[in-house]
Amino acid sequence: MNAMDAATVSTPLGPFSMLIDNDGAVRAAGFTAMPGSLLDELPLPWRNATPREFRDLSAYRDAIHAYFVGDHDALRDIPVIHTGKGFRMRAWQAMRQIPVGTTISYAQLAAIAGNPRAARAAGAACAANLVPLLVPCHRVVASDGGLNHYYYGLAHKRWLLEHEKARPQRLFQQPAEHFPCTAACPQRTDGPAR
Repeated sequence: MNAMDAATVSTPLGPFSMLIDNDGAVRAAGFTAMPGSLLDELPLPWRNATPREFRDLSAYRDAIHAYFVGDHDALRDIPVIHTGKGFRMRAWQAMRQIPVGTTISYAQLAAIAGNPRAARAAGAACAANLVPLLVPCHRVVASDGGLNHYYYGLAHKRWLLEHEKARPQRLFQQPAEHFPCTAACPQRTDGPAR
């Protein structure tokens, strides 16, 4: 049986938990006090893992704390693993590159991920993001600037955008070539599509 380390941090939005694999990559995260509840969305064999607090996870806790006290770049270097492929993987990689303090639309995310006509698929990638905050799907909004959706509720999304000083109407306007998403993105991947 696989084991995953669990870390929970108190935040202004409530507890934030992470599940971290043996290689130090975050596989799931969310606003919950029960890290075990995050297992249900993971693919096998991780779904059957046992959350534990075995090793020193202070670097992860410190990074989350730093983000919430204003160091918005503190989460940049935390490694994450998404299980998926193709467009969804490219969308997650692109989300990780959205600059703090900006938002992009689902249509813009689709274009950056390689399929400008796949705005709904971009929305589905946001919904399937198992590592919110670290992969900032909260920075993706509707084309009209509306908040649209967020797994943890629009109040959380609004708070995060305000915390980062982003306004939904202030969309990131640079062309895709200025918003690189390559193999160099700081995100590891493995496994089949979810």
